[in-house]
Amino acid sequence: MNYKNTFLLVLALFFIISISAQDLSFEEYNPKSTLVVPGQLIKKAKFPFIDIHGHQYRMPTQDLAPVIAAMDTLNMGIMVNLSGRSGEKLQQSVKNIADHYPNRFVVFANVSFQGVGEKDWGKKAAAQLEQDVKNGARGLKVYKSLGLRNTDINGKRLAIDDPRLDPVWAKCGELGIPVLIHAADPKSFWDPFDGDNERWLELKTHPRRKRDATNPAPWEQIIQEQHNMFRKHPKTQFINAHMGWFANDLEKLSTLMDEMPNMSVEIGAIIAELGRQPRFAKAFFTKYQDRILFGKDSWKPNEFPTYFRVLESNDEYFPYHKKYHAYWRMYGLDLDDDILKKVYYKNALRLVPGLDKSLFPK
Repeated sequence: MNYKNTFLLVLALFFIISISAQDLSFEEYNPKSTLVVPGQLIKKAKFPFIDIHGHQYRMPTQDLAPVIAAMDTLNMGIMVNLSGRSGEKLQQSVKNIADHYPNRFVVFANVSFQGVGEKDWGKKAAAQLEQDVKNGARGLKVYKSLGLRNTDINGKRLAIDDPRLDPVWAKCGELGIPVLIHAADPKSFWDPFDGDNERWLELKTHPRRKRDATNPAPWEQIIQEQHNMFRKHPKTQFINAHMGWFANDLEKLSTLMDEMPNMSVEIGAIIAELGRQPRFAKAFFTKYQDRILFGKDSWKPNEFPTYFRVLESNDEYFPYHKKYHAYWRMYGLDLDDDILKKVYYKNALRLVPGLDKSLFPK
């Protein structure tokens, strides 16, 4: 090959590379910010905290030592494992905790909604829940399958406010345990999948999350069912997971908080919503400081520092840890210590019975 041919080949390769670099997809485009501002990652929470929204699916038999080691690096005092299940599995988890780390984990029970419509279903479900609490459960976790996938014995979708479920919610109030409930998903999952959808990238990379406007019911209907249930059981304390999917509309959430004093919220998986509205979010946290709890949802220790940075710092323009969840940059709320303590542990200590208060400052 002569020099001329070599030059032409190099030129052609350079042209191809240049064209491919300019032909990036939105998924691939993820530029590094050139903005230079003060701030740094916060790897350890300022105060010990309770993760009210944890999941350890193998807890009945797993070695908890590695989990404890990671918790200690984060300054996590207690993890609430919402995947406690019921009956024998729940008892196994409680025993595993008691045998190894009796004050660092607690479990919430789960109710099976299979068989709703059978005679005395509600009475039996409430009795099983009461037994689970006697066996060590500290609360009830309700998955989003209620309202989305659960059906009664006739194959009809179970609405969250179905009166046949009332004995379960009433029993929680009677026992003095909270109900942490996840209803529906972000509203954008029900919206048209187009350029106006803020969750376009998430739906593009996770297409199974997309729903039709009425699949299995309109988003507004499912959320309203949840609120109906909260109002119907004022003696039961409810913790609305993911801020009830209203972290992007704190004015609406504020109205709901005022209307339903038995509803608290937790911040799992919505920290990016708070971080893009730091002044408004800080005002919300100040007003409802007694009813907001720390939660994460997925057990990925490397993601917790994002939460700490949003809550504790006054840093500007820093990234979220998953682009498909939030392609925007965030800002710290710089919460006062008194509010941080409530969010991190005091509110959970008040709502969840039997937690070890000696792990936390007064």
